[in-house]
Amino acid sequence: MKRTLNLCLAILAAGIVIAALPALAQQSQGPITPKPRAPAQKAPSGAIRVRVEVVRAPVIVVGPKGEPILDLQQKDFHIIDQGVAQTIDSFDIGGEPLSAVLVFETSSRIAALLPSIQKSAILFTQTVVGPSGDAAMIGYDGSIRRLLPFTVSHENIEKAITHMKGGDSGARLYDALFDAVGLLRNRPAERRRAIIVLGEARDTGSEEKLGEVLREAQLSNIVIYGVGLSPNMAGLRSEPSASGPSPATPPGTFGMPPMPGTAQTPTSQQQYAGNIDLLSLAEWAVQNATAVVKDRPLEVAATATGGTYQSAFRDRTIEDAVDAIGGELNSQYVLSYRPTGSDTPGYHQIKVTVDRPGAKVRTRPGYYLEAK
Repeated sequence: MKRTLNLCLAILAAGIVIAALPALAQQSQGPITPKPRAPAQKAPSGAIRVRVEVVRAPVIVVGPKGEPILDLQQKDFHIIDQGVAQTIDSFDIGGEPLSAVLVFETSSRIAALLPSIQKSAILFTQTVVGPSGDAAMIGYDGSIRRLLPFTVSHENIEKAITHMKGGDSGARLYDALFDAVGLLRNRPAERRRAIIVLGEARDTGSEEKLGEVLREAQLSNIVIYGVGLSPNMAGLRSEPSASGPSPATPPGTFGMPPMPGTAQTPTSQQQYAGNIDLLSLAEWAVQNATAVVKDRPLEVAATATGGTYQSAFRDRTIEDAVDAIGGELNSQYVLSYRPTGSDTPGYHQIKVTVDRPGAKVRTRPGYYLEAK
């Protein structure tokens, strides 16, 4: 009798478990939020994280005097990807909602400028994020900190900006950018994606290389905007010397390595030290992802992704720079296409033209595809 009773209880328990399975399965349905990766964690070497299925090209078109041209139609644009004409699948001008990551340097070197940045908090919400956008925040010095998850609340964004505090003397810019790319990669595909960086044009101590970050940003259709800060106000306001600094090496010798792919000559070295071809440098950085890029990294990042870079040295110019970024995001054409005839590994150049005499076009220069 006891054995029979135990058998009946076992059968009853099994029936209860089987009956509960549909309910448990129903609870596990829906999107699963992956565990966030630790900030600035290095991805496996050689692993491609994103394949290009749809390329979204942000395009700014201006007239001969720099005035924005806002009346173009889809039929006015032409896109070439690696020499192959593409069919534009979708077309928009400033209408799609924006997901932005606001990246702020909080190092001790620029701590004195934080009040100036904090006074511009309302500009980030009103002109950059806008009524339909959302934003997250990252702060960086010698470490990377996620200050705010994605939110549509303007109040929470402004509060996070005004409560930023200065940190140590580090400046892990590339790691902060890499973390921002990771946050944006998971945003809905139909949203525009942008990173706005306020910091010095320097990096110290990052594990990531700039070229690797830019590859990921290009593959994820992310535009980077940079606002350059510097604590050395007195030096930046002084007039530059007409004769330039005294050379540190004997005549006919050079103290810096040559620009990639060029021989060392006085002309090339002058260009390398001053008038850098940012577009060529941006393409070189993406193609040589593990190489070190020390000069003008924020400008290179903006050029490589179709954004802009502005230097800000006084309170008002910080506000002007943020306002200009917001204005561009609201007047930006976004063209989407599925690459055809150009799926080979390597760097893919993008060229956009418009049927408007005298118009100038700015967009992302391309993207890099690794071999499978």
